[in-house]
Amino acid sequence: MDLKNLAAEAEKKEAAFNALFKKINKKNARKTDLLVQATHQRVFEKTDCLACGNCCRTIGPRINETDIKRMAKAVRMKPGDFMEEYIRIDEDNDYVFKTMPCPFLGEDNYCFIYENRPKACREYPHTDRKNFYQLKKLTLINSKSCPAVFEILTELGTKL
Repeated sequence: MDLKNLAAEAEKKEAAFNALFKKINKKNARKTDLLVQATHQRVFEKTDCLACGNCCRTIGPRINETDIKRMAKAVRMKPGDFMEEYIRIDEDNDYVFKTMPCPFLGEDNYCFIYENRPKACREYPHTDRKNFYQLKKLTLINSKSCPAVFEILTELGTKL
C-alpha cells in the first residue's frame, strides 16, 4: 500500500470499518479475539515494519513515567533531563514526544532505543490484544497510518 494514499483509503473505508465493529460488538468476544489475533498473525508474517516505519513518523505514543525512566536510562540521562529534552504534555494531559517523527527513529527505520521503547510502541498496533472490540477508535486511527491495520480490518470485513 502506498503510504501517501493510506489515510485517504482508510477514510474511504471508514463506513465499512464502522460497520465491521458493529458486527464485532454482536459476536462472542472470545471467538472474535481469536479470529482477529489469527488475522493479525497472518498479516504480520508478511509485513516488514522496517520497510515502513510510518507509525514512528506519524503517531506520537502516550508515554508513562515507567517509560520515561526506562528510556532515560537507555540514553544515559536523568529522567528530569530526559523529560526536558524529549517530552511535552499534550492537550489530553498525556506525556508525548515533543517532536515527530520519533526522536529515536533512525533513517533506516530502526529504533535507537528499541529494547527500551514506550509501552504504547511495544503494543502497537494493538490488533492482537484481548477485547479487540473495545479498541474501535484507536484501531480506526491506526488504520490511517499502518498498512497492516488497514489490511487486517479489510480482511476481517470479508470474514464477519
